[in-house]
Amino acid sequence: MINQVQEIAEGCDQLPERFIRKQDEEYGHITDAAGASEIPLIDVSLLTSSPLELERLKSAIITWGCFQGVNHGIEGSLLEKVRETSRLFFNLSAEEKKKYLREEDDVEGYGNDMVLSDDQILDWTDRLYLTVLPQDQQKLQFWPQNPTHFREVVNDYCSKLELINELILKALARSLNLDENCFIDQYGTTAKMTARFNYYPPCPWSDKVLGIKPHSDGSAITFLLQDKEVEGLQLLKDGQWFGVPVVPDALTINVGDQIEIMSNGIFKSPVHRVLVNSKDQRSTVAMFCMPQTEKDIGPADGLITDERPRLYKNVTFSLDFYFKNYQQGKRSVDACKI
Repeated sequence: MINQVQEIAEGCDQLPERFIRKQDEEYGHITDAAGASEIPLIDVSLLTSSPLELERLKSAIITWGCFQGVNHGIEGSLLEKVRETSRLFFNLSAEEKKKYLREEDDVEGYGNDMVLSDDQILDWTDRLYLTVLPQDQQKLQFWPQNPTHFREVVNDYCSKLELINELILKALARSLNLDENCFIDQYGTTAKMTARFNYYPPCPWSDKVLGIKPHSDGSAITFLLQDKEVEGLQLLKDGQWFGVPVVPDALTINVGDQIEIMSNGIFKSPVHRVLVNSKDQRSTVAMFCMPQTEKDIGPADGLITDERPRLYKNVTFSLDFYFKNYQQGKRSVDACKI
C-alpha cells in the first residue's frame, strides 16, 4: 500500500507522478460552468404531504440526479458532531490512525485508493470506510476508539438517515405513479449502509490532481455531509462541470446507479468529481445506502413500455464489481445496459 496522502502532503516538495491526472481522458474536454449551480433545494418534510414538492423532487432527480435536502429532521448539532468526529480522527497521529488500516484487498478501514493496476491514477484523499448498517455487520476493529464518542455519534446519525432514506425511496416511487413500496421492495430488508469519511489535504498543485476521480455512485441513495466552509464537489450536467455550493445544515443527496436501473433510466445517477484546494483542507462524510445483495435488482415493471423498453439487465451490485469499474474510470451502470 502507498503512504497516506496526508503524510505525502506534509512532506512533499514535488507532486508524485501517481497523482497527476490525465487531463485528456474521458472527461478532459469538459469545461467548468460559469457562476453558481442551480441544484434544487427540496424540503424533505413536505415530501409526504405536498404534490408540488414531490414534483420538484422528480424534476431535480431527472435533471440533476441530486438535490440539497433541507428540513430533513436531523438537528444541526448532530451534523456538527459528525463533522467533529471525522475531524478528530484525521487529526490523530499517523501511528494512531494506522491501527485502523484496511487490508490490501479490502475496502473497509483507513487508507486511500485500492490499487488495481500499475498505471492507475490515485485520488488526493484519505478515507475511513466503514459498514455502519446492519449493526451486526460492523467490523469494529476498524472503528476508531478515539474520539471515544465516535461509534455513538455515527450510529445515531445513521439511524436518522435510515428513516430519511426510506422516505425518499417512497417519494421517488410515488413521483413516477408507482406503488410507494416499489423501490423499497427491491431495496430489501437486509440492505447495507456504508460510511466514507473523506479527508482532502491541501495541495499546492491542486490543478494537477483530483480529490476523487469522475464517477457515479453504486448506491441507491447517497447522503453527503459537506464541509461547512470549503467547496470541492462538482456535478457533470449538459457537458459542463457545475460546483455544488455549501448550504448550511443541508444534506446533499443524490441517487446512485441502482436507482437509475430501478427507474429504467428515468432518474439519472450523476457523474461527479471532487476538486482539491491549494490552501485549505476539506473533509466530508458520505453515506451510501446499498440494496440487499441476495437477489438482483432491475427496472420496475410499471416503467417498461413499448415507448420505453427495458434499458437494463437484472443485476447484483457487488463492491468488487463497482470498484473495478471505478478505478478504470468507467460507470458500473453502463455495464448493466442491454
